Amino acid sequence: MTKHHQHLGLSFRHGAEEERWVDDSSVDHRGRPPLRAATGSWKAAMFIILIEFSERLSYFGIATSLMIYLTKVLHQDMKVAAENSNYWMSVTTLMPLLGGFLADAYLGRFRTVLYSTVVYLLGLVLLAVAQLTPGLRPAGGSVPRIHETLFFVGIYLVSVGTGGHKPALESFGGDQFDDGHAGERLQKMSYFNWWNCALCSGVLLGVTVVVYVQERVGWGAATVLLAAVMGCSLVVYLAGWRTYRYRVPQGSPLTPLLRVVVAAVRKRRLRLPADIGDLHEEDGGKKRLLCHTEQLRCLDKAAIVEYDGEGRRGAWRLATLTQVEETKLVVSMVPIWVATLPFGITTAQVSTFFVKQGSVMDRRMGPHFVLPPASIFALAAVAMIATVALYDKVLEPCLRRMTGTERGLSVLRRIGIGMALAVVAMAVAAVVERRRLHSAATMSVFWLVPQFALMGVADGFALVGLQEYFYDQVPDSMRSLGIGLYLSVIGAGSFLSGLVIAAVDHVSSHGGRRPGWFGKDLSRSRLDLFYWLLAAVSAVNLGFYVLVAARYSYKQTVKAKRVSASDIECATAVAA
Repeated sequence: MTKHHQHLGLSFRHGAEEERWVDDSSVDHRGRPPLRAATGSWKAAMFIILIEFSERLSYFGIATSLMIYLTKVLHQDMKVAAENSNYWMSVTTLMPLLGGFLADAYLGRFRTVLYSTVVYLLGLVLLAVAQLTPGLRPAGGSVPRIHETLFFVGIYLVSVGTGGHKPALESFGGDQFDDGHAGERLQKMSYFNWWNCALCSGVLLGVTVVVYVQERVGWGAATVLLAAVMGCSLVVYLAGWRTYRYRVPQGSPLTPLLRVVVAAVRKRRLRLPADIGDLHEEDGGKKRLLCHTEQLRCLDKAAIVEYDGEGRRGAWRLATLTQVEETKLVVSMVPIWVATLPFGITTAQVSTFFVKQGSVMDRRMGPHFVLPPASIFALAAVAMIATVALYDKVLEPCLRRMTGTERGLSVLRRIGIGMALAVVAMAVAAVVERRRLHSAATMSVFWLVPQFALMGVADGFALVGLQEYFYDQVPDSMRSLGIGLYLSVIGAGSFLSGLVIAAVDHVSSHGGRRPGWFGKDLSRSRLDLFYWLLAAVSAVNLGFYVLVAARYSYKQTVKAKRVSASDIECATAVAA
């Protein structure tokens, strides 16, 4: 047997071994290297996707009707109810940052999801007790103090549950696919698409079926339904524990980043070597090593090996090249995060002003049924489901064939398309609102279909892209925190939306001396001008986003490069 045939034989055995075992630092339920055929991929991800469906069903069943409950059941003034609703939304959108950190650093993603679901379920049970117990329910205009206390404790427990559930669950689902395996890497791209289909399906049922039960049967019955679905999903989640791939938490993922910055500052006066190979790197074992990039070269100094008699080492003095590149990734995310905030502002209008528009329009569907205001949100969910399904099954395969690349459309381009569609949606919303203001008769709610549909399509591109970007481009040790960063775009966008509204109202009303763009009702407001303002701001920001995205360097692993080179070498040998 020639050396060439021996090389091919060794390569074949090595490839077969890689195909059998997963070698990406994950472990199975017994702490051993996972067997590829028995763990991970879709067989595990389906359990995880199902529990996401139930969480979104519960969340939107509560969130879309919260203002109605506070005003009609608790009899709060509109201003007080709006403040309480905003406080709750703020806590709910900020908690994922803490939950993601705990999942990555200490608890692990599986246990974080488990504990968060139990807390979530406890919150729903408290809400059901407050709404169903005869002595605790509001009677007439009187609201028992204990009912109000149980209600607020319940919804804030839901916030805490969401804070751990959202970042850990999505990243745990992504962990089921091996980035080093070509087939599973493609499956992971589809995973984020179908994850959002499940998410939108939960939203769709939450704003239709659950809202209908709340209005026609009762709030308590709707909450019992949500608790039952959440309890069943917890059983399904636990049923898949043998098929999951787990990541063992390694402590705070932020500490290595801080060490790189400290080491780079300490060695700021040193000159970088001409050869990048002279920078410090260690055998990562199962940890993926990252390729060097030319951005933020000042941080490369953290990996310079100092020789002063003896080499100076230490965690706060010398970092590996991979740790430096991980720090660069996180720093490079800041401009992307900032550039996507205006998209978060436009997204906030769908569940606020879009729904408010629908509440004053003709919502009759036949002689006996009137569409609930919160159910109008379903239009955006339907559009997003259709977009994600078509993208995964039609558009992406076509783009792969056209471009010859694995992804077809880069993740930042996908986000950019969604942001551009959001600009169009705001413009369409402005045109429809102006027509409504000048219409003598009450317009049908179906005039809102274009703007809801466009925002749904925009979400199908931008939101899915943001999820994939913040999961994939962060260091492997902080992927739950990465999902928390994605969620913070939406949360910060909602917060900024409130600030923009307050600022616009102050300017347009000249400090309250004359009517502004936001009156006591929509008939005395100029929501169309506000939509045009958001469209203009988003369009200008889109140019800034394009500039930032064009300069971005994607994460690339050394292993991926070596595999590619090996494949070329092997192909050349066979051809010879």
